[in-house]
Amino acid sequence: MDNNQRQNRMKKDFYEMTYILNPVLEDEKLSELVGHINKLIEDNNGEIVDVDEWGVKKLAYDIDKKSTGYYVNLYFKAPAEAIGMIERNLRIHDDVMRYLTLKYDSKMMRHYELRAKGELPLFFEEEAEEKVEEED
Repeated sequence: MDNNQRQNRMKKDFYEMTYILNPVLEDEKLSELVGHINKLIEDNNGEIVDVDEWGVKKLAYDIDKKSTGYYVNLYFKAPAEAIGMIERNLRIHDDVMRYLTLKYDSKMMRHYELRAKGELPLFFEEEAEEKVEEED
């Protein structure tokens, strides 16, 4: 394996993952499961950047006869090869109802970094406020 191939294997991309857990689990079980998923990412050479637990939210449509789910949004860095293993584990876990993994490109990274610094352009802030008002 030459140096270039070795660098590509070690390269970590930035991802956002949102997953929905079974809302009937007790708080302790939910915390354990979130910790388990974080550890799964770390065990596959990933590093957790941020975990945002949104809590129980109403679903747009029922999933497995449930109208709510416990939402978790997670940002992490990981090699591309790890995503398949992570998603496989989520797919077979009974208490993970749905998940979505997004790989960030440079434009998405700029938006994430600006939002993290609190320097998001006014246009995006107004759009977010309008969305919150619509939900209320």
